[in-house]
Amino acid sequence: MRASSANPLYLLSFLLFSALLYRPTFAAKRPYVVYLGAHSHGSEVSLTDLDRVRDTHYDFLGSCLGSKDKAKDAIFYSYTRHINGFAAILDDEEAIQLAKNPKVASVFLNRGRKLHTTRSWDFMGLETNGVIPSGSIWKKARFGENIIIGNLDTGVWPESKSFSDEGMGPIPSKWKGVCQNGADASFHCNRKLVGARYFNKGYASIVGHLNSSFDSPRDHEGHGSHTLSTAGGNFVSDASVFGYGNGTAKGGSPNARVAAYKVCFPPVNGNECFDADILAAFDMAIQDGVDVLSVSLGGDAVPFFNDSVAIGSFHAVKHGIAVVCSAGNSGPGDGTVSNVAAWQITVGASTMDRQFPSYAILGNKMRFKGESLSFKALPRNKFFPIMSSLEAKAAHADPKDAQLCKAGSLDRVKAKGKILVCLRGDNARVDKGQEAALAGAVGMVLANNDLSGNEIIADPHVFPATHITYSDGLAVYRYLNSTKTPMAYITHPSTQLDTKPAPFMAAFSSKGPNTITPEILKPDITAPRALPFGSFHRSPGIVGASLKLTYITYCAPSRHIRIPPNVKPPRTRDNEVKPMTNASHLKATPFSYGAGHVQPNRAMDPGLVYDLKTTDYLDLMCALGYTKSQIEKFSETPYKCPTKNISLTDLNYPSITVPNLKGSIIVTRTVKNVGSPATYTAQVFKLAGVSVVVQPKSLTFNKIGEEKSFKVILKPKKGGVANDYVFGQLKWSDGKHYVRSPIVVKTI
Repeated sequence: MRASSANPLYLLSFLLFSALLYRPTFAAKRPYVVYLGAHSHGSEVSLTDLDRVRDTHYDFLGSCLGSKDKAKDAIFYSYTRHINGFAAILDDEEAIQLAKNPKVASVFLNRGRKLHTTRSWDFMGLETNGVIPSGSIWKKARFGENIIIGNLDTGVWPESKSFSDEGMGPIPSKWKGVCQNGADASFHCNRKLVGARYFNKGYASIVGHLNSSFDSPRDHEGHGSHTLSTAGGNFVSDASVFGYGNGTAKGGSPNARVAAYKVCFPPVNGNECFDADILAAFDMAIQDGVDVLSVSLGGDAVPFFNDSVAIGSFHAVKHGIAVVCSAGNSGPGDGTVSNVAAWQITVGASTMDRQFPSYAILGNKMRFKGESLSFKALPRNKFFPIMSSLEAKAAHADPKDAQLCKAGSLDRVKAKGKILVCLRGDNARVDKGQEAALAGAVGMVLANNDLSGNEIIADPHVFPATHITYSDGLAVYRYLNSTKTPMAYITHPSTQLDTKPAPFMAAFSSKGPNTITPEILKPDITAPRALPFGSFHRSPGIVGASLKLTYITYCAPSRHIRIPPNVKPPRTRDNEVKPMTNASHLKATPFSYGAGHVQPNRAMDPGLVYDLKTTDYLDLMCALGYTKSQIEKFSETPYKCPTKNISLTDLNYPSITVPNLKGSIIVTRTVKNVGSPATYTAQVFKLAGVSVVVQPKSLTFNKIGEEKSFKVILKPKKGGVANDYVFGQLKWSDGKHYVRSPIVVKTI
């Protein structure tokens, strides 16, 4: 597989295979991205430089298509600033011809990607009951003052109070971006929301001509506003969701400036964000001068040269920009993690210690604790008939659709006046409640499917509803089948803090192992993604004609992580000092949480770090079998792979992963001292069936910046172990600092 990842023609042929099954006999034209690597011009780029690059793209494609005019008609994006390449409408044969050209790094289809969709900071130790202690990293970092956070998402709602510039000084001089309002004259930026852009040509290449309403960075879906406000939203007092969780809403860096890059639009075949637009946004964000990029979208993991997020992230990191990506919402299955490049900080999803309990009480007096943020309540202590939504199936509806409460699947006569039990899965949780309400139901009990286990989520349902676990759902279904007149009541939600256990892994959080480079552990870390409060705007018709939400909880990608990937101050235990679990109450592993749950304050003084440079990532590509030509295009500068064989396991990553241990292996790492002089001693939390030896066992550092290398020798013990992954941990400590690295091994 690695040999194929170095061959762009092989990759292109693989992408075309499925298309050939349904393509017509004539040469159909489709949108492709042609990636040429990096530009050689410096950071100061003139309009003349941009025009010159664009013209070289026309010449290059024109040599393939037969004329420069044809190339101009075909190209709909020229990446002219930091990423070199273009997006064009081509037929498959033209794409294959381009892939053969030695100037081309890769050619891939303009594929679609999915969106990964206040108490947080208290739970993470940044504040205590609204009071920020002197040792909080917030104070040390001045709340992110003058840092510029860019967000690739669905845009932004500029009128939100989270993006107010009250109390903010002038925009930093390093900012070069614009407020591209397009056809939306009402859209405005300010000293907080310093810039906004939209990129929709890749989307248009799939769906066809777009009307002027698409020419705006305004967020009509809500996801982008939420994620951007969670990253850098200003202080907003008296924020709540229907009165629940009242307090001051704020982002992880409330004094930061923010910029929105809209790359996601209404879904097409389940995808909202397209590669050509994503690359264009990365290219522009680097030029604009962002310090951090927050990216909460992704798809199936693919080789790096065919991955727009990996390509864009590499160019950003090369320019000193930290790129934070979500692991994905495709859990809990193994190997579902996306955004798996070593240069991306990939964040899993876990819970916090706040709940909004709402009980489902059955006619037999059984009570089941669920969660909800329903703004309406049933009449106090009045029981209603309850039935499975399957029993309320419309005449011509699919039974599965009715069980899931999908649009048009419920019969109004059967559902009227009932509490419906809907099954989680496929469609959005809130949409299920809306469909039940439209059918005349008075309430909903949302029961988890087996994949979701015990993870329950408080959603702002349009009518009385509660979300219960899988095991409780089974008990409710048993009750429905045990009596001719089942009855139930749903209590109004309340706010409950300091719940236990917390955190645990969300069922939807995508998991490792990394399917592209199994030697690189992904996700890197986990942070609260279930129920953070953030700014929200969505068309009122979605959640009820008389309802307007300003702040909402959202199981959205984590925007809490602003820690460099070589600093790992996490924890792997919950607030009961027990190992973190998953939504089914089973022990979680590094494939779920990476190095563990983030503890930001400890990142201020980590002691030691694993320092990764651009050359380390290029060595990684050498080990993967990419050609010298491909790597040089990626790096922008001449680069030669080391003469000795490179082992993927020797990348100086803060975790150690060996997916195919047979016999012994020596893994090398280097740590840099960023604290006071000290001696660190190694301790290994052993792996079942695997011998682990660290050489040397202690490291002495005499000054800041000093680096020391060590070796970890791994060998299967006699008798062997099952052919599955086992997990352990290496800890370096000087008595004050605890530098932990997960160890993940599978024997063969």
